[in-house]
Amino acid sequence: MTESSSSYYEVLRVAVTATDKEIKVAYRRAARTAHPDHGGDAAAFRQVTAAYETLIDPTRRKAYDRSYAAGTARNTDDSAAGPHFDAPAAGSHASATVHRTTTPRNTAGDPPLYVPPYDATAFEAAGTVPLIPFAQASQQVHGTPRKRGIFGAEARIQRELRTVQLITRQVLPAIPAARLVNGLQSPADNSNIDHALLSGYRLALIGSMLLPKGAYAWDGQTLKHGGRSIAPPQLAHVVRAMQDIFPELNVTGWTVIHSADGNLHEPVIDRHRRTAGTSETIQVVNAAGLVRGLKHFLSSGPTPNTVNVSVLARLLRGMH
Repeated sequence: MTESSSSYYEVLRVAVTATDKEIKVAYRRAARTAHPDHGGDAAAFRQVTAAYETLIDPTRRKAYDRSYAAGTARNTDDSAAGPHFDAPAAGSHASATVHRTTTPRNTAGDPPLYVPPYDATAFEAAGTVPLIPFAQASQQVHGTPRKRGIFGAEARIQRELRTVQLITRQVLPAIPAARLVNGLQSPADNSNIDHALLSGYRLALIGSMLLPKGAYAWDGQTLKHGGRSIAPPQLAHVVRAMQDIFPELNVTGWTVIHSADGNLHEPVIDRHRRTAGTSETIQVVNAAGLVRGLKHFLSSGPTPNTVNVSVLARLLRGMH
């Protein structure tokens, strides 16, 4: 990767999950090499210094990580900007080439393949490190529901825990390459994304609700129950933002409705005629419908047994 397109993590040759100690060690090593007094280049030394000053400061690193996760992080060369670690846009000739040459078309139940692969010899030869350690990339669940705000926090945590347990028990075992990331910050605004489920080149964003038993009608905008209208979590704008950030992915939004007694088939969600302007990318389902829908969505995508390490690394940097 060229200097103008290198992230601060690449400049220091550390993983995006590097600790302060690892960053300090990497800076000293990089500074010795890049310093003009030791035969290095002044521009490269300025880049190393800027990278260190940003990543070692907790506030500046958090701001940088948010832009990094959103694909807008810049290096010290202000004339070079744009998303990093992205695959080519879906549907492009380059994208088709990547899909054909990097991973075979296997099934969702096959062992996971990592893109890029974890090849210690290749990393050593290139003088680089993986974006995230293999031990972290191999975990299927990342993060936990976090307490946000004061009012209703306990109820939110309980809903999110139910969703985590549901996906962990019934979806992840069937798709070994799937990676569940909990507690994301929304790139669209200051809201939150409860859960993101990645497998291959497909990403599902998931919110949760808890409602009484009964029959509900979903028309694409609201749930109707008797004379009541209930607005589910607003995911459409978040899905659009994430789709813009990850053009190589197919991004959809899901709201799972849990019942108080834990019955996976309650409440009943009927899909009625959709109103104008609604999107098919947002699904409102009960727990059983979420399991069934996610399995089909993720397993029917291209290379569903792939762990997209570049995307996963950026998602992890967007957690609370």
